[in-house]
Amino acid sequence: MRVICPNCSSKDIGKIGTNQYYCWNCYVELSVAGDQVSSIYQVEEDGSLQSLNDLFFDEQIMPAHM
Repeated sequence: MRVICPNCSSKDIGKIGTNQYYCWNCYVELSVAGDQVSSIYQVEEDGSLQSLNDLFFDEQIMPAHM
């Protein structure tokens, strides 16, 4: 599956775990369920994750690839 970042539209995405990806362009972590992005997190300087779901998910689910 080819994942595209919903934040910056970059294709420079690395796989960091089962169904987890990292955007090297804007430094967000994505969780994917099936072919849908299920959650988005900003990686903070201390390594903690800050949820960005409220910014990206209204009632729609974003496709993980185009």
